[in-house]
Amino acid sequence: MPNLAASKPESKFREAGRAQVSFLAPLEKRCLIWLALHTPPAINSDQLTALGLVALLGAGISYWWARWNHAGLLLAVAFLMLNWLGDSLDGTLARVRNRQRPRYGFYVDHVVDAFGTFFLLGGMGLSGYMSPPIAAGLLIAYLMLSIEVYLATYTIGTFHLSFWKFSPTELRILLMIGNIALLYRPVVGILGQRYRLFDAGGAVGILGISLMLLVAVIRHTVFLYRSERLP
Repeated sequence: MPNLAASKPESKFREAGRAQVSFLAPLEKRCLIWLALHTPPAINSDQLTALGLVALLGAGISYWWARWNHAGLLLAVAFLMLNWLGDSLDGTLARVRNRQRPRYGFYVDHVVDAFGTFFLLGGMGLSGYMSPPIAAGLLIAYLMLSIEVYLATYTIGTFHLSFWKFSPTELRILLMIGNIALLYRPVVGILGQRYRLFDAGGAVGILGISLMLLVAVIRHTVFLYRSERLP
């Protein structure tokens, strides 16, 4: 086990640039800055990060509960909104207050994202509205894309928060809309076959994330190859 106390961090740490070009990014940025400026001093970024994690755990439990009570779907919407607040505002609050810790913030934020996504998709897989294999496929696709993003952040110096104009904010909104749709139409017909709505949506999600991953891997591999050509 490495001796973390003996391995001191570099005196100068260059934070990766942030690439956020989603549909709602401009509006979301203005909203988050306003919220950060009006957040009580007693609330800090760590508390908001914890709120985001607990909210995803609550959303996962709500989906599990929805197996017996439709109210769980509405409760999950409330928890997803709380997750947006905690997950999106923590970094903005740190920047507005000039209380940034780049290494700590990056590490904790994305470890929390990994656990939170596991809680969320685990609950969806137990809900009866999404089959466990689809939920597991989504989790695997998400984790693989996350690995690519973190590797690209380290090697290229740019942290991509969105792909193809979609960020976690847009995905939360789609999921909340899907929850409402489940109350009225939990099953859809496709080419004469009937499927669970969330299975169909999950399959599309797996395909979309896989394509994003493939494009990103090819683009970044080509970029790095050209940047480090051998003589």
